Amino acid sequence: MGVVIVRLSGGLGNQMFQYAIGRKIALVNNVQVKLDISSFDHDLLRTYNLYWFQIKQAFASSEELAALKSLRQTKESNPVILRLRQVMKRFASWKVFREEQLMPFHPNIMTSSDKIYLDGYWQSEKYFLDIEDVIRREYTCKYEPNAQSKKIAEMIANSHSVSIHVRRGDYVSNPGTNQLHGTCSLTYYQQCVEQIAKEVLHPHFFVFSDHPIWVKENLCLDYPMTFVTHNNHLRDYEDLWLMSHCQHHIIANSSFSWWAAWLNPNLNKKVFAPKKWFNDPRLDTRDLLPDNWIKV
Repeated sequence: MGVVIVRLSGGLGNQMFQYAIGRKIALVNNVQVKLDISSFDHDLLRTYNLYWFQIKQAFASSEELAALKSLRQTKESNPVILRLRQVMKRFASWKVFREEQLMPFHPNIMTSSDKIYLDGYWQSEKYFLDIEDVIRREYTCKYEPNAQSKKIAEMIANSHSVSIHVRRGDYVSNPGTNQLHGTCSLTYYQQCVEQIAKEVLHPHFFVFSDHPIWVKENLCLDYPMTFVTHNNHLRDYEDLWLMSHCQHHIIANSSFSWWAAWLNPNLNKKVFAPKKWFNDPRLDTRDLLPDNWIKV
């Protein structure tokens, strides 16, 4: 029986990319998609977060993961090589694709096969854009928002709302993560605000951040601002839901705000995104941002 198993890792945004490609390949092959959440067994910072959504939630069995264990542990001799690697070893007819680092869209991954294992980031809408309706439907929340989120959602609906996402957290505190990602500068946000203020009448900025105190002290705008701080990391899906309801977006170099902007169904939305997504210039981000987003 055919199956697609996708290894989940990272935060909510990364997991959403990983599930989306698995769901697409499963639909193409008319097989089941299963989730490998074993990476969270020893991750002190991240947990499995897709249970908030209306996804096809099924988990890989211990027998399946045992058969794939040696493949998951296979490492490139040079981890900075940015290329897709199709593992040629086969265990019980499995075809395994590993993306060692972020890379452009690779159509070969969509090749039909009975048993596929995916281990990577897969950060491009090109992997799932033709099943956009399915992904949008399954990424609707299956739980009622809390009272404060409902209040903020009403404010968003009754204004020319623009979400601003400022990602700091481990992008600042973790030296390795900082070296890889870096953070968007205040100049970036100010330039985006200036551009959007020329096109949006009376914009109201709704600010989301994992370090709201820093943002309040450093991001000063001449427009109405609402800092959304009531949801902690355990309810980050509600922040994503609120951001997606804004009319327009200024995102960080973060898959979290990428998804918030992408899930916004407004055909006239303006999405401002950093053209420099990573500090490492060797990472190929050509397919990461949709073509109609504005790169600053």
